Order: sequence, then C-alpha cells, then structure tokens
Amino acid sequence: MNQQQKLPPSQSFWREEEGTTAVEYAVMLALIVAVCLGSIATLTNETEESFNRSGNAIAGAMGN
Repeated sequence: MNQQQKLPPSQSFWREEEGTTAVEYAVMLALIVAVCLGSIATLTNETEESFNRSGNAIAGAMGN
C-alpha cells in the first residue's frame, strides 16, 4: 500500500493534483467575474451620464 491509500479521505484530497487545478480554475473564475462586474459598473455610469446629457440637450432644444 502506498501512503496515499492510508490517509483519510479529507487528507488525501489535499494531496491530489486535481485539487490544485480546481483551485486555479476557481481563482481564474473569480478574477473574470470581478472584471465583468467592474466593467458593468463603469458602463452603467457612462450610460447614465450619456442619457443625462442627451436629455438636457433635448430639453434645451425644446426651450424647456
């Protein structure tokens, strides 16, 4: 028997190579989500400002 077979399942999980890959994928996914949320927040602010400028220009053109 090798050492990995003697370990309890909770300890052998930390020694598996696949666990490291899963953690790497989780970190990459978290970074992608953070970038997406940051982009959405920026685009939301820019779009709001654009609509406000357009609304003010239309109201000014109509004489209100």
